[in-house]
Amino acid sequence: MTTISLRKQNTRLPPEVNRVLYVRNLPFNITSEEMYDIFGKYGAIRQIRIGCNKDTKGTAFVVYEDIYDAKNAVDHLSGFNVANRYLIVLYYQHAKMSKKFDQKKNEEEVAKLQEKYGVSTKDK
Repeated sequence: MTTISLRKQNTRLPPEVNRVLYVRNLPFNITSEEMYDIFGKYGAIRQIRIGCNKDTKGTAFVVYEDIYDAKNAVDHLSGFNVANRYLIVLYYQHAKMSKKFDQKKNEEEVAKLQEKYGVSTKDK
């Protein structure tokens, strides 16, 4: 019901608010049905992607049909306890996520160059 009141007031949302949510600290054995049960209470969901690699386990992306539903979900589910784990629900920010991947790529490149030239970072 708060979603309707937000729309009627024509409130202006902060620029970081969008329909895509990034969820961290999920239990590793959570199913997509459980995710739909938890997040579906706050509005229509377009898509849920659960991480399955060792780097992405415990994370997920949730895409809502409406931006106000996404805002409502963030407001209510941040800190929500699922299987004795407190969820961290954030708005997806492409710039921050791409920086993480660029940093990993740079670290790999430095490691290759160190190996190629026989440079060690270990203290003697």
